[in-house]
Amino acid sequence: MHIVSIIFPLMFMVTLGYGLTRAGFFTQQHIAGISKFTFYVSIPAFLFINMLAAPLAQSIDPFALLAFYLPVVLVFAIGYHINRYCSPTAEQGRDASAVFALGSSYSNTVLVGLPIIIAALGEAMIGQVFMIITFHSATLFALTFILAARGQSQGFSWRRFTRSMLLNPVVMSIGLGILANALRLQLGQQLNEGLALLAKPALACALFVLGANLSFYRIGDHWRLALIASSLKIILLPALVYVMAHVVFGLASQNTAMLVLLSASPLGVNAYLIAAELKQHESTLGSTVVLSTLLSVLSFSLWLTLLI
Repeated sequence: MHIVSIIFPLMFMVTLGYGLTRAGFFTQQHIAGISKFTFYVSIPAFLFINMLAAPLAQSIDPFALLAFYLPVVLVFAIGYHINRYCSPTAEQGRDASAVFALGSSYSNTVLVGLPIIIAALGEAMIGQVFMIITFHSATLFALTFILAARGQSQGFSWRRFTRSMLLNPVVMSIGLGILANALRLQLGQQLNEGLALLAKPALACALFVLGANLSFYRIGDHWRLALIASSLKIILLPALVYVMAHVVFGLASQNTAMLVLLSASPLGVNAYLIAAELKQHESTLGSTVVLSTLLSVLSFSLWLTLLI
């Protein structure tokens, strides 16, 4: 399949969202409403019905999980130590370093990675993609909050963190889909068709919202740190995942491609929200969201050429 035929429809939706919002046709309030529908209704329906239909026995692959998460944790550690020694003195604390590490390793798996993989590899890989996504936010957010808590007066609350993760619409919909799959639950034709109708706009809306959100961020004064974080995120991380998947574990070519494309996704907007919550590196991560998204077009093109 030609690379342009994979990338163009996705970039078209992102560009459309950016252009219409930048032109003022959609306001931030409008996008907030579309985002709420997308992330709390349409994407959960999409994830649930696909997880319900996925072959669980083929989806659970511990080597795939290791091939993805070992490089993720390694790049997180690299980002943490780079910030400790290379950032301005005022931003070298544990909390700031944890946020920078998150910005160097957190992938936009749902908005970008999933559409790219479906376009390039088809829906056969969805079950394994969901298994990766399920632990993604929990792993990196836990690392960030635990390390940040060491540099702040208040401690880390496992209860609050666990509750927020379990109530996350992505984690909840995948978890319920796995449970329903394991129980071989039959929803009935009417409910199946209703959920399928809700799920249809999920990926298009996600890409549109991504583009719209990019219009609200700018590449600010911390562009050098943003460039470092983007390089770790879309160059080093997928390269390490490729080595782990292909060389170390010898995974099948499609599995390797799936893991690399997920890891090559740009920084997710949720990382910026964590930075805003912790009040550390907000400008850096906002810039990294924009910069890594723009550069990911080149990264995806390269990996698609090599792997597909």
